Amino acid sequence: MDWTTVLITWHPVVGDDWIEHRRSDRELVGWMVPRDERFVVVDLLGRERSGPVDWMTAEATLDELGIGYLADIYVLTLEDGRDLRVRIAEVSPTGIRVKKDDFGAVGVPQVYFSLDMPAPASLRALEPERAAVLSPYDLGA
Repeated sequence: MDWTTVLITWHPVVGDDWIEHRRSDRELVGWMVPRDERFVVVDLLGRERSGPVDWMTAEATLDELGIGYLADIYVLTLEDGRDLRVRIAEVSPTGIRVKKDDFGAVGVPQVYFSLDMPAPASLRALEPERAAVLSPYDLGA
């Protein structure tokens, strides 16, 4: 493997000045990004969750946000324009993996999609009124 290529193509979204914020159990819940002597809250999907706020407000915002939103149902708009119901499978400072929602079915093919960090606009929370419209069979293995 050519490690020079790997190092050049690795682009973490997390900046050197981003400050990790962790729960009391040491689980990472997001970052506080310095901006004009204040801080912007960024969640684990790399999305800004506040405007510039003071340190204490940034910490409180991250504590309140938690990580529960990672268990929500999302919609991924595919390149052909179709919407697919997905769940977050993995997040890291270098990327996001989502999995086609199989509604808990056993023995069905597992279909994963790798996304850039921060989460692209094509990944969004599922609106409750659309939940019954999407099917787990929209995309084959």
